[in-house]
Amino acid sequence: MSTPQLVVHRDKELMAQAAAARLITKIVDAQASRGTASVVLTGGRNGNGLLAALAAAPARDAIDWGRLDLWWGDERYLPGGDPERNVTQARAALLDSVPLPPERVHAMPASDGPYGTDVDAAAEAYAAELAKAAGPENHGAVPTFDVLMLGVGPDTHVASLFPEHPGVRETERTVIGVHGAPKPPPTRISLTLPAIRSAREVWLLAAGEDKAEAAAIALSGAGEIQAPAAGAYGRSRTLWLLDAAAASQLPRSLYPPASP
Repeated sequence: MSTPQLVVHRDKELMAQAAAARLITKIVDAQASRGTASVVLTGGRNGNGLLAALAAAPARDAIDWGRLDLWWGDERYLPGGDPERNVTQARAALLDSVPLPPERVHAMPASDGPYGTDVDAAAEAYAAELAKAAGPENHGAVPTFDVLMLGVGPDTHVASLFPEHPGVRETERTVIGVHGAPKPPPTRISLTLPAIRSAREVWLLAAGEDKAEAAAIALSGAGEIQAPAAGAYGRSRTLWLLDAAAASQLPRSLYPPASP
């Protein structure tokens, strides 16, 4: 377990731009050292804001897009192309504007795909895809992601792991079908905490006043069942990327002054 590190920016726009620059550097470094890079994307306003900032960054061309694998931390179990799906939003924000080989974009199954309404079968299929991509050097049944990004919800949920919900208690499986999620749509697919913790680095994104209480709870020693964000950490690094509004309820001792 890595101790959380905090980076606080003046506002959400600056946070997105700085996080995009940080991600570009991390991908380029991973490709230089291992040949390929593997990143887990997150949806929501902060995840999509980061992708849009990356699309606008001149340094994005430093990435060898042909040697980058993209995965997702969770997905809404809706038909392919639905505007509410994370992959649909990611394509609009970034993916359709860069030369990514289709086989390296590992979208979670859609509800109009081969598994129909059986979200648990769809989750098992994604777990199998992850396991196939994991090499002998990896820890368990998922690749060792270079960076795994998570948006933090106002209730402290990450991916589609909600407080006190059955999914946050999962200790064996890497991917689960989520039933009855308290946030619509109720049916989803999600990585579990064991899969999340396989990543080299886990980045938690929180911007806006509505995320302030969640950040304070998750960083105050709360348990992961009550505050799933508290249980999300990387093997070598756990990084909280916040704007000043999301950090407003944290003790000043926890974070450095806001970036200019």
